[in-house]
Amino acid sequence: MNRIRKIETYLISTEVAGACADATRKVDKIGFLIVRATTEEGLEGIGITYNEIGGDATKQLIDTSIAPRVIGKDPFCTEDIWNDLFQYLRGVGRKGLSFCAMSAVDIALWDLKGKITGLPLNRMFGSTVRERIPVYASGGWTSYSDEELLKEIGRFVEDGYTKVKFKVGAAGGISRDLERLRKVREAFGPGLEIMLDANNCWDAATAIRFADRAKEYDIAFLEEPVFADDIEGLRRFREASVVPLATGEHEYTRFGARDLLLRGAVDILQMDTARVGGITEMLKIAALTQAWNIKFAPHCMEFLNLHLLSAFANSLYAERLYIFNEVWDHVFVNLPKIEKGYVEVPKGPGLGLELNMEFIKKASA
Repeated sequence: MNRIRKIETYLISTEVAGACADATRKVDKIGFLIVRATTEEGLEGIGITYNEIGGDATKQLIDTSIAPRVIGKDPFCTEDIWNDLFQYLRGVGRKGLSFCAMSAVDIALWDLKGKITGLPLNRMFGSTVRERIPVYASGGWTSYSDEELLKEIGRFVEDGYTKVKFKVGAAGGISRDLERLRKVREAFGPGLEIMLDANNCWDAATAIRFADRAKEYDIAFLEEPVFADDIEGLRRFREASVVPLATGEHEYTRFGARDLLLRGAVDILQMDTARVGGITEMLKIAALTQAWNIKFAPHCMEFLNLHLLSAFANSLYAERLYIFNEVWDHVFVNLPKIEKGYVEVPKGPGLGLELNMEFIKKASA
C-alpha cells in the first residue's frame, strides 16, 4: 500500500506589469502555491492554488497544520482525507484561504493517484467524452483605454481565439460599458463570441438595466453582475434578463453550489478547482450541475480543469486568463498547446503535467 511520506510547498509570486484593474480592485501581484506530495516509493503528485494576496498564509497553513495530518495516509483515500481536513479546519475558515490550501493538497493527491495507476484523471473519473477542449481568452481590464482594450482583444483573435471575455463596470457607468462593448463588437464582427465580467460591481437593478441594453450585442453570458454573496440579487437578475448568468468563482464547496442552484441563481456554474476544495469537491459540484441541467465552466486555471471538462458532457470551455500566462509557462515544462482556441487533454498519468523544478526552486528561494 502506498503511503504519503512528504508534503512540500513552493510559493511563486510575481509583480503584474501595467495597470490591471477590474470594477472593484487593482491586481498588483499574482502567483502560484505549488504542492508536491511524495510517497514512500518516491512517486509524486502535484497540486496548485493561486494567489493575489495571502499566499504566505496559505503556505504556512499547509506546512504547519495540513501536512502533518496527511503524511502517513493512503493517497487513494481522498474522500477520507478531505473530510478529516474539512472538520479539522472548520474553525479557521469554511471559505477562503483554508480552502485554497485544501484544494492544492487534494489536487496533488488526485495527481498522485493517477501516477500510481498510470491513468490520466479523466479515465479515473470514468469518461473521456471530449479529448479536445474549447478555450476562451480572458482579460480586457476596466483600467484599459478603448485602444488598449481593442488591442488586447485583437491579440486574442490573432492567437486563434474565437471566444473572449472582458471586464465591465468601468468608470462612467453602464453607458460607458456599452460604448466599449459596441466598439469590440463592431471591430471584430458577429463571429466573435463575447462574454462579460462585472466582478461583483452592481446591484441587481443596475445589472438588469445593463443586460437589457447589452443584449443587442449577442452576449454569451454576464459574469458576477452583483456581489457574489447576494444570491437573492443573482436570482432577481436571472429572472429578469435574457442574458445568461455566470457565477460561482467566489463560492466554496458543494454546499455553495447547492445554494446557488436551489435559489435559481445561476445558468453557468464557474466554481474554481483551486479554491473550492480541489478535485474531490469539484466532482460533486459538476454532478450537481448535471442534476440541475445547467452548464459547467470552471473558473480560471485552465490546465487544472481539462480532465474535468473532458469527463462531463455538460461542460462548456476552459478559461485562459492571460495575466497568468507567464507564470504557467515558467512553472511547467510540458503544457499542452492551445491552438485555434482548442487544447488537447493531456494523456499522461494524473494531470499529465510536469513541473519545472529548476525554476521553482530558484524562484521560491
